[in-house]
Amino acid sequence: MTTTFPDVTISTDRLVLRAFEEDDVTALAEMMNDEHVTAWTSVPHPYTHADARSWATRDSHAERTEGRGIVLAVTEFLTQRLVGIVHLQNTNWRTRSTEVGYVTAPWARGEGYASESVLAVAQWLFRDQRFERLELRTAADNTASQQVAQKIGCISEGVLRNAWIVRTQTADGSWTDTRTDLIVWSLVPEDLDGYDGTDGYRDGYSDYSEGYDGYDFGRRSDANGYAVSTDWN
Repeated sequence: MTTTFPDVTISTDRLVLRAFEEDDVTALAEMMNDEHVTAWTSVPHPYTHADARSWATRDSHAERTEGRGIVLAVTEFLTQRLVGIVHLQNTNWRTRSTEVGYVTAPWARGEGYASESVLAVAQWLFRDQRFERLELRTAADNTASQQVAQKIGCISEGVLRNAWIVRTQTADGSWTDTRTDLIVWSLVPEDLDGYDGTDGYRDGYSDYSEGYDGYDFGRRSDANGYAVSTDWN
């Protein structure tokens, strides 16, 4: 039984999703130091150039080669600029299920990139990899992330109470941890029937809002993978 994803590139009308490269390090560090990424995720803060280099050149690739999932850098087709990340993790090869999280660069929000990229990955996952379930988890107050989940066809399955920690900024500029609930969403192959097109992954996409995920980008995962997703726009 296959226990790793292939080294794949996925294209949409506007985006190319590929493995991270050395040239992505500077843009990745800038993206991950956004205050909203700090607030909703558990990434290191500040997110250093060394964190970005480790993730782009080593740790993101290990997610695939060690069978935990796959990390894809989301880039604009025309400019090749890094606009985000899509990360499949906590993959269960026996049940053919995995969890998705995503990040969108501050300058690229409001363009529909998160929904476009996550939907393309879901189509590839179900059609080419024969997976049966894709899961996404969002913080209870993260309404923008919940909108992305809804717009790609995810179904809300329930709430994990008191299951996640978000960070809020205090008056003096420091950050403090606050516990929150998580909403669990899922997508299965039949949920994508309405998105079927005639040209593979190049289906049409609306101008959806997007966010980023709560994975520990820049830190090596343990046996259970990275933390759960909490996306923002």
